[in-house]
Amino acid sequence: MQKKLIKVNPSDNVAVALVNLVAGEVVNFEGEEITIESDVKMKHKIAMYPFEQGERIIMYGVLVGKASAPIAKGGLLSTENVKHESAKVTAKTESIGWTVPNVDKWKDKTFMGYHRTDGQVGTENVWLFFPLVFCENRNIEILKGIFEKELKKPKENDYQLLLRSLVNSEKGAEDAVAKSTEVDLFENIEVKFIQHQGGCGGIRQDSHSLAKLLAGYVNNPNVAGATVLSLGCQNLQISIFQDAMNAINPNSDKPVLIYDQQQIGTIEEMLSTVVKDSFAAIKEANKIVRKPAPLSKLRIGLECGGSDGFSGISANPTLGVLSDNLVALGGTTILSEFPELCGVEQELVNRCVDDKDGKRFLELMQWYEKTVVDAGSGFDMNPSPGNIKDGLITDAMKSAGAAKKGGTSPIVGVYDYGEYINEPGFTLLCTPGNDVECTTAMVGSGANMVLFTTGLGTPTGNPIAPVVKVSSNTQLATKMSDIIDIDTGGIITGEKSINEMADEMLEFIIDVASGTIKTKAAILNQNDFIPWKRGVSL
Repeated sequence: MQKKLIKVNPSDNVAVALVNLVAGEVVNFEGEEITIESDVKMKHKIAMYPFEQGERIIMYGVLVGKASAPIAKGGLLSTENVKHESAKVTAKTESIGWTVPNVDKWKDKTFMGYHRTDGQVGTENVWLFFPLVFCENRNIEILKGIFEKELKKPKENDYQLLLRSLVNSEKGAEDAVAKSTEVDLFENIEVKFIQHQGGCGGIRQDSHSLAKLLAGYVNNPNVAGATVLSLGCQNLQISIFQDAMNAINPNSDKPVLIYDQQQIGTIEEMLSTVVKDSFAAIKEANKIVRKPAPLSKLRIGLECGGSDGFSGISANPTLGVLSDNLVALGGTTILSEFPELCGVEQELVNRCVDDKDGKRFLELMQWYEKTVVDAGSGFDMNPSPGNIKDGLITDAMKSAGAAKKGGTSPIVGVYDYGEYINEPGFTLLCTPGNDVECTTAMVGSGANMVLFTTGLGTPTGNPIAPVVKVSSNTQLATKMSDIIDIDTGGIITGEKSINEMADEMLEFIIDVASGTIKTKAAILNQNDFIPWKRGVSL
């Protein structure tokens, strides 16, 4: 029989509804009877005892809000009776120990990856085209059409076939249309394209930040080489981009083809040269083949988006266990989304191995929050309407669940946006909470795969790194099966444990990293890329 309520931490004074509850229903929980005061949808929270106005609300063992009005025992917590509140943190208060998990069953496991001369290993082999400035987006679009048409004969999608059928019906022609097949000219290389709206027109710092991000994409182990277009007069000069690449990896031998339109002349001259040179380089990159690599070569970004009230109970804790296991194997995991770490700073600071990393984390958090406040907003505005509708009513509540993706392992490094992560272990990276900006940033900092949890559903993907979608509940996995790769809903129903789910997830990741399974985002050709302008972006 499925439980109706769950308390995430023994010190919590609220419980989460695992099923829909009705007013007047009596629930036996932790040895006492609780009368439900009003209808409560699953994923939402109820009070374990009567709250006075101003009383602290504890969930996940941390402060997540205060009662803005009295709440009866068994009463529903909502935005009308709870306001955001989080603990103030100024420094490290203790060092948190870590019990290293037993990973003997994984230590000899390998994945089939693309080995680079600098020691990194890719889960993909991509030739990447991108502009240094938005003025070159049209030329990138032209190149995309040229290369995709000739190197990859795409299948016509069902919508195109439907429209053709309707058009043919109007003409009185044959209604049925046969689907074309997808054929790749090169089997070991993919060609991907990035466009953006940066590189000029903003402040100079934005161009330097974009240069670091793009340099990170070139250095990512999933990239074999790149074709780069420059107009010539933009803020993001070729020299700035080259300096950014040298700062990350001064000894890199990856081929990077750079073209300056104002130096070359006509578009025809430039694109003709680009096509010839790039084809030759892509042909060479196709000679790189997958070889066995230890799991320590995996660098996984941990992301959540479209979260719900179950995300912090099923999907995110599963990522946390997986993160701990991978760190124990010598791998790297990255937790970011700094607006969604508000309220859990103390635990994270205490987990920092080096005190200077704890200090840097707090400085970055304080800087970020100040920029938001200066713009007339605050971290308390972070939960989206969808989050609130599904039970995440304060930023601290959302953050406490989001932080579960990071497990319990020590923090070995704290990085700012655009900095490249080379050291193994669990790390923090300063990014917005915005799904695509965050995913874009983690891949730019070296992630060769991203695990993305969601309770409501999102089709986000990335041009160069596989994005594995993990649902917090089975209803979502069933309803949006075309975007979900892994369903952790069995944890909510009690059919599976978090540890069992984490083991299944690691097996799936090995298959994705080896190229034997394509993620749903890859099948949908979801290639999202949005740089952060370091302005206010929640």
